[in-house]
Formats: sequence, C-alpha cells, structure tokens
Amino acid sequence: MGAPQRGPTGCNTTSSTLRRGTKAALLAVLLSAQAVVAQTQLRPEVQAKLAPGLQAIALQKTTRSVRVRVTDPAAFRQWLGQHLPAARATQPTPAARTLTVANLSGAALAQLAACPLVSFVDVADRPAHQERQLNNSDLSVNAIAAVHARFPELAGQGHTVSVKELPFDATDIDFKGRVVGANGFPKPPSPHATDMATLIGGAGNSSPQGRGVARQVRLATSNFARLLPDEDQQLVPAGISVQNHSYGTGIENYYGLESQDYDRQVRAYPTLLHVFSSGNSGLLTSDAGPYRNIPRVANLTGQFKMSKNTLSVGATGPAGQVDVLSSRGPAYDGRVKPELVAYGEGGSSESAALVSGISVLLHQVYRDQNNGALPSAALVKAVLLNSADDIGRPAVDFVSGFGQADALGAIRTMRNKQYFSETVTTGSQQLFTISIPAGTAQLKATLAWNDPEAAANATGSLVNDLDLAVLDLSTGKEIYPWVLSTFPHADSLALPARRGLDRLNNVEQVTVNLPAAGTYVLRVRGTSVLQGPQAFSLAYEINAPGLEWTSPPTVGNVRPGATTTLRWQWHGPATAARLEYRPVGAAQWRVVNPGVALAENRTAWAVPDTTTLAQLRLVAGSQVFTSDEFAIVRVPPVQVGYACPDEALLQWARVPGATQYQVYQLGATMLEPLLRTADTTLVLSRTQLATRHYAVAPVLRGQLTEPGSTIDYTTQGTACYFRSFLVRQLVGDVVRFDVELGSVFRLKSATLERMGTGSFEAVQTISPVAQTRFLMTDVPPAAGRYLYRVRLENLAGQLFYSTVEEAFLLQSGAAQAYPNPVPAGDVLKLVANTSAAVSIQLFDMLGKFQRETKVDGVINTIDTQGLKPGLYLLRVRLENQAEQIIRVVIQ
Repeated sequence: MGAPQRGPTGCNTTSSTLRRGTKAALLAVLLSAQAVVAQTQLRPEVQAKLAPGLQAIALQKTTRSVRVRVTDPAAFRQWLGQHLPAARATQPTPAARTLTVANLSGAALAQLAACPLVSFVDVADRPAHQERQLNNSDLSVNAIAAVHARFPELAGQGHTVSVKELPFDATDIDFKGRVVGANGFPKPPSPHATDMATLIGGAGNSSPQGRGVARQVRLATSNFARLLPDEDQQLVPAGISVQNHSYGTGIENYYGLESQDYDRQVRAYPTLLHVFSSGNSGLLTSDAGPYRNIPRVANLTGQFKMSKNTLSVGATGPAGQVDVLSSRGPAYDGRVKPELVAYGEGGSSESAALVSGISVLLHQVYRDQNNGALPSAALVKAVLLNSADDIGRPAVDFVSGFGQADALGAIRTMRNKQYFSETVTTGSQQLFTISIPAGTAQLKATLAWNDPEAAANATGSLVNDLDLAVLDLSTGKEIYPWVLSTFPHADSLALPARRGLDRLNNVEQVTVNLPAAGTYVLRVRGTSVLQGPQAFSLAYEINAPGLEWTSPPTVGNVRPGATTTLRWQWHGPATAARLEYRPVGAAQWRVVNPGVALAENRTAWAVPDTTTLAQLRLVAGSQVFTSDEFAIVRVPPVQVGYACPDEALLQWARVPGATQYQVYQLGATMLEPLLRTADTTLVLSRTQLATRHYAVAPVLRGQLTEPGSTIDYTTQGTACYFRSFLVRQLVGDVVRFDVELGSVFRLKSATLERMGTGSFEAVQTISPVAQTRFLMTDVPPAAGRYLYRVRLENLAGQLFYSTVEEAFLLQSGAAQAYPNPVPAGDVLKLVANTSAAVSIQLFDMLGKFQRETKVDGVINTIDTQGLKPGLYLLRVRLENQAEQIIRVVIQ
C-alpha cells in the first residue's frame, strides 16, 4: 500500500491509516481542524459536499444535527470518535451508509465535510406536514368513475399500496379486511391519512363518497418521520408496488440524499412507483437555488420531490384549472415538475392519492396480461403522462406538467398494449413502426426511463441521455419532443414549449396534430448512456375523432334538483353542439342547452327534480353522441325501527317509481347483496344480526342504482322499539312524558306504568299505536317523587320495556324535600315547582340557625355534612309565594 494521502483538511483517505491512528496523522488532523475554523470561506471541495442549507451554517458557531453519506460506515465511526469526540452518530441499520450525526458546531461541520470518507452532508430529517384535508371527492374529473363503469373487474385486487405519512384509521369499514398489519397501527389515526387511503382504495362501504380508485387494493402504512425512502425490504418484498407521499416540508431546490436515494431505490426495484404531491406553496417564492427570488415558480415542497424516477402531482379544481396554491416547477435543474396534475380541491395531497390509485389499476392490467409480472415505474409514468389531457399552455409546461390525469385513457393504453419496452446504449437506437389511419386527430408518444442516481448536489441530475423522435416515412420529416426554456427569469419560464432535443429530463413527449395517414417510426436513441444498457418504456396514443361520455356514469346516482357537471372527451375541431335530455322510455328529447362547446369537455346541468332513469345526448350537425342510461334518484336513509335481542327492523321511505330495493350487508371486505324486496321494511333474524352494517339501493325499471349511506344498526339510537322516553317537565302539577318509537310495526299497545307498592301499575294505555311519537300523562294521588316506564306489547304478545324515569308531582309554587329522612352527611334535595329563585334556611328544633342558601332551579341540593341526627326545620321562600316549612329528619 502506498503512502496515505490527505484530504483538504488532513482527514486520511484510507481506513487502514485511520485505524493505525499515528501521532503524525492525529497532529495533521488537529492542525487541519484549526485551519477550517480560521477560514472565512469554505473551500470549493468542502462546499460541494454540503447541502445548500448547510453551507452558511458551516461558518457559524451554532450546533446542529445532519445526515452524512459515507463510503465506509465502520471507518467513519472510528474517525468521528477520534477527531470529533463531541459528535454523536446514529446508524439506522448496520449496513446503512447514511448516518445521523448530532452536536456539530459550524467548524466541526466543515471538518466533517472535508473528510474523504464522507461523500455528502445533508440536512437532518425535517418535520413533514400533511398537505391539507379532503374537502370533496369527485371521481369523474379524471375519468375514474368512467373506468369503474366500463371495467368493473379492475379494483386493485392482489396489489398493495403504502401510504407514507401518519397512520390512517385501520378500523374504517371502507378498508375492512384489506389493511396490512392493522393490529400494529399506532394511535391516534390521522384524518388526513385516512382521507388519502380512502381516495386510493376506499371500498365505498360507508357511502358512495367512501369509494376510492382501487376499491379492493390492500393498504399499508409507513411513517414520514423518516424522509429517506423506507428500507428496501419493507416495500417490494412485502408486495408493495406503489407508495403514496401526500406531505411536504419547506421549499427545497437541490438534489440531496433523499432525491438520490429515491432514484437509487427505483433503479434497484424498477417496478416500484413513488407518487408525491407537488405541494400547496404555489403562491410562495423560493429563496434558494437557481430560481430564487422569482415569484411563484420552483416551489415544490421537499428535496425528495427533485428525484427523477418518481412522479410529482399538482392539483386542479373541478373545472380542470390548476389551483393557485398548487406548487409549480421547474425542478432545481430545469426539469419538468410537476409531471402531472389531477383533481384535488383540498390540495395536491388528494391529487397524488388519485394518481396512486390509477397506478394500481395500471399495474393490475399489466399483470393480468403478462403472467403476473409488474410493469416498470417508467412504463407506468409513460402511460400516465401520454394519456393525460393537455391543459394550460399547449403541450408541456411548469404548471400542469404533461397535463390532467386521464384514468380511462391510461387504462386503455395499457389494455391495448400501446407501448414498447427496450434498451439502448450510447450510439444505438430502437425503431418502432406504427400505422396512422386517415382522420386521426392526434398522435402522441412519451418516452420515460429510470435514470441512474446522480451525485448529491449535482448541478444537473440527468445521467443517461436518451432522445425520442417521430419519423414520418412519407415525408422523411423528423419531429422532436417539446422542450421548455429553463432560463431563470419569469418571462422565460412562462414561454410556450418548442420542439427540440431534451438534455435535462428522463421523460420526453412528442405530439403530432392531424397527422397524415401513413407509416410512422418512433425512434429512441441512446445519445449518452454513461451507465448502461439503459432500459426505457415508450407509450403512444392514436386519437381518432369523436366523443365519449365520461360522466354521469352508470354506476353513480345523480341527485335530483341539484346542479351537476357533465363530462365527455372530445377529439376533433372546436365546434358547438346541442345538449338534450330525456327520461328513459320517453319518446321526446328536451333541449337543455342549444350551444355547448365540445372542446370544453364539460358543462353544468340543472338536474330536474324527479326520480327516473335518464339519458343525455350531444347533437353536432349529423353527429349524435348519446350517453349511457343513468339514475336520477335521491336514496332515502335507512332507519332502525327496532333492535331487539332476537330481531331488528330496518325501514326506509318509498322511492317514486322504484319496483324493488336491493339490500346489502357488509361482508369480509365489501358490501354484498343480501336480498331484494318490494317492501320498505325488512326484519333481520338473529343469524343476520351477526352483521351490523346495511345499505339499500332502489331498483328503477329493472336497473340497480347506487346504494345510499351504510348504517350500523346498533348505533342509530333505537333500542328495542324505543328511541326516547323523556319527562317533559321534571316537576309539575301533571306528569307528562314524550315517547318516540322507531316503528309501530306489529305493535298492539303502549302502556304508561307507575311504580306502586313493590311493582309497576298501569296508568294509561294507547291501542292501537298509530304514531311513532305521542304524549302520555298521569296525575298521581298525592304530591311526591314517582318512577315511570312504558310497556309495549306486540301482536305476538311479546313485551318490551323502556328505561325507568323519575318525575315529581307538585302544585305550582310548592316545594318538597327528599330523601326524608336523609342519612347524616348525604345530600338533601329540595324540589320546587317554580322558575323563580328559591331561598332556603335550615334550623334545628331549638330554632338555632344552621345554614342558608339561595338557589335557582327546580332541583336544588343542601349539604348535611356536619349536622347531628335529629329533627330540623327547612324554611323555603319562593318568590311571590307564602313561606313553607318542611320538617326534615337527619339520621
């Protein structure tokens, strides 16, 4: 071995020299450390190994914690103990090359970065924050509802998604039977995480609003306290193919250890897709990086979102416009970020969750066609970005990326195998021939590859450079991808995309509008493959002219009397059409709007206040585009008539035009059909009561509609017939009770009973019982405290009893004390039939004053603590009433 060489601050470059720990080496290190402290500026080689946020701190005296990437963990820990003994290092696993080092001064930080065993020093884990709450879910915006209607077999079964943030509610019935490791979930659950899990994989067991994209996918949780990727063995070996990250930190613009590790992990496990929310800082300005101080650009929340092989998703509103709060690109090196947008009225958290769910369905389609294999993350990205609907500026931009996610288009691209996967090396190319029919509205092709991780703090993160071009064989013309200006000026970043060669992104897209019929070649060339061969995926789409309805779908109900948004996908020139409506079975179509712009792909509709199956159509000249049949219906809530030990009664209001009702019960994971009935009541037997959750859906003209909300029959406030039995006034000259029942089904009579001498006695009977709410009264023979209950009898002679309630009979202005006698030290209660203040004085039998109080209420308490047993006189003064003397015995 040659003589050891020294780094810029004297840290030995070989671990063997460090282990020898010679006096000369130690002296050199100490002298070098002093030199670092004396510096007023960091050396370039030291500065390059410090994250931007640490470079200024290295010249300060403050102490902090950092994460350090090292080449030899054991040698580094030895070096740290010798040369920075005040520092403390923690290592998550014995093999981990990223350690957390605490208690570092600025000088020590600079010395740490100078050691050749250290490849990069990054900021420590920052507190991550969930990016807003779920406000509203509309699966029609991204054509997810259309996928559910056309491909009901696609539900994510057999796949697992991880939700990295705080734990979601593993007991939510929308996740029933599908939560991985549910018993080990920490408490309390996060409402935000529960919303994200619902959007990804809610089954809709609670209500239609609880339905997510992949309603049968398994769901796992992971903690975002660690911002580096989860350990490899926690993800792919556990069957996780998609991980959702709906959280962020502050705005960060550099390629750090987190970015590097996410890119490395996807390279190691090419089928693993990470989906990030872009953030909700779209109105903020970055104070670091090449785009600092340029308003409202480059404001993604977290350097992990600077990774290349992941997917960042921004938020749009229901009309398709990008939300002003949605974080924008570019990435720190000019790459396109976010790559995609999706509906997220509550922020980009929701958008990412929807895209995670769509990705699961794409995995399922590919797996079913490829003997159980999963697609690469690059292929899923290529399909998602290629099928996206362009919004905002034409082609790609730094606000909406490659466009609004289109689940239906993505599923069809994958199902139709409109993709290629191959490899290239430097100078090699792959050619793929496709035929374009006449009348095609657009050809689109998107290239994506999982690029090797770059060096931390690299000025540009692209390692392998591939190039996509479309060749028109009839003309010999080469058509290049869309590229954006990355010059750090607001005007430049807002310029429309132009065609050119892309030297920044590992995603490239070519579009050709109104291509001539003929043969085209998609060419992928390996321009510079430094680490290869490089695998890639290429997706393409050939859009024929025409219109397809995406909302309202057949699987959802449209609410009567409300305003809803109709959606379709139009490929063709800008033109207007006439919107018409009719109930199914009606001969005539009614004009809703004489001039709808087809290119808008949506319009608002004031839904008639009726219940029916219906259809819509758009008429443009001789072209007629008719929707599927859908239901306009308001599903009434299910009520519990009674919940007795042996049976329970469910009931609901009749729906006009409904011939039957489908009753569902919650099964192992999903709502399952129980039975159909023409009645609006259902008696559940003891066997059926083992399941607590039920829902009902009307059947209109033989077509099953969507169910309403699901109820847990044990938590609806109805016991065995009784909803409530309450005294109207606790004290009065007549005792009155309000009774509310859940149902009068099979009831014969209702009897008010008063406790007599050792048993209850009937005082009033109502028969038949025709109302679920009624009043029962009693006038007992003397003033005092009484106990009451209601007895119900059904046609079979069974008896059902309410709870026991107390009431006091007193004339207006009268008062009474109880219990009397009262044990010494217990509380004596004074009952007064008045709404005015009551003055109370207590005297013993010798007339000696004992205590006094003034109270305001019908039942008042008097403390007898410290009073001797004996006879006492209670003087009671009620406003505008004669004074009353009550004899009280204290035992």
